[in-house]
Amino acid sequence: MNSNFVLKPESVALTSAETKREILELVAQTFAKAWDLDASLVLEHLEERENLGSTGFGRGVAIPHARFPGINRPIATVIKLEKPVDFNAADGLPVDLVFGLLSPESCGATHLHALAAVSRLMRDERMHDALSDAPTAEALYSLVNNVTDRDAA
Repeated sequence: MNSNFVLKPESVALTSAETKREILELVAQTFAKAWDLDASLVLEHLEERENLGSTGFGRGVAIPHARFPGINRPIATVIKLEKPVDFNAADGLPVDLVFGLLSPESCGATHLHALAAVSRLMRDERMHDALSDAPTAEALYSLVNNVTDRDAA
């Protein structure tokens, strides 16, 4: 079990999107399905954060994130897009890997630790390549879960 965030098999998906808005909607719907949350409320929180500045991390990765009421620890989604989509990332590259992150509203530094864990994961060249090459949602989940299990040990 990852000490920074929880990832479930049903919170991982391979799908397509045409726009940044569609990506945020997919992230919200994935959170809603996996954790029985209100998709429109999740989307509202993600959009509020996105309005402060793009969560396009660079190197084809976006990390839309927000603090969210009613959860007790950080939860994550991983979505691999079939083709890259412009996300207004700082490096100008379109994204094809999306890590959604929701943290409890009053979690203090826990949210930053979870963001840092995702950031470290995506800066690892081999992991980035493996995630980009993953053929299925199951493969994506296994890759992220194996690393987070190893890091928690």
